Amino acid sequence: MQQLLEKRDVSSEELATLLKAREEGNVDFLLVDVREDMEYNAGHIKGVDMLKPTTTFQQWGQALFNETQDKKVIFTCRTGSRSGQIASMFAQNGHKGAINHYGGIMSYAGETEK
Repeated sequence: MQQLLEKRDVSSEELATLLKAREEGNVDFLLVDVREDMEYNAGHIKGVDMLKPTTTFQQWGQALFNETQDKKVIFTCRTGSRSGQIASMFAQNGHKGAINHYGGIMSYAGETEK
């Protein structure tokens, strides 16, 4: 399970596995949705820890980067594009735990909620 958190990208199937493992206390990570409020409120992956809209990245990016230096952070969005950009930006600046959920909620078959 821990090996999934060593990857740069995780699939929707892998994310569902990781969320189940986190529920059981076997792994630890943050799941950050980077979509906008309206998208998030229409439905999001069950287990999202925080909403950090991409349009307000300038307001939250540095603080989240600093606060999560010793953590694994999986970024998710609609298709994996915005989350991939943010995960890449974090990684390029030295964050060792930034992971992109590629495919985003569009490819996610696990549990969602509104």
